[in-house]
Amino acid sequence: MTTRLTKEQLQAWFDKAADYEEYLSNAGNKAAPWYAIGKQAQISETQKELLASFVREMKVLVISGIWCGDCSAQGPMLAAIAEESPKIDLRWLDRDDSIELSDQIKINAGNRVPTVLFMAEDFEFVSVLGDRTLSRYRAISARQLGDVCDIPGIATPQDEFDATLQEWLNEFERVQLLLRLSGRLRQKHGD
Repeated sequence: MTTRLTKEQLQAWFDKAADYEEYLSNAGNKAAPWYAIGKQAQISETQKELLASFVREMKVLVISGIWCGDCSAQGPMLAAIAEESPKIDLRWLDRDDSIELSDQIKINAGNRVPTVLFMAEDFEFVSVLGDRTLSRYRAISARQLGDVCDIPGIATPQDEFDATLQEWLNEFERVQLLLRLSGRLRQKHGD
């Protein structure tokens, strides 16, 4: 991150953000690829068990763009993951409507989307990941080299989709374990 965001700033952005359905409904017909890809985002029973085992609440803020192919491919994955755990509070901001925040978390000097901010229950910053997982980068680089991204709604091969979904799930688990093992939070919760 370019500058350190305080937990008060993060909470203010989080409070402005929309839940997934509201984010998509505000986009009208432009959200069609998101809904189509959402049908592909299936969480396995093993993955559901892992998500159900989460103990610490996490706030997750996604900076996104309805127009973005990477967002329409990965956003439904994030929503499917969050849907399976009552400990994940997932919210969405449009990059162009929250450019001040996006400017503070540029990746490789760019306002990348999707960018996912992970926070503790009290909005302390934990982690940021964007704009693609390693599996997604590998697959895209195999198809093309350059700075263009997939267009919204482009079919994603199932093996690439599954690997990308698993990598996002791994990041949620990594953050959960970081929160679970946090001395500060263990003291707070007496565990």
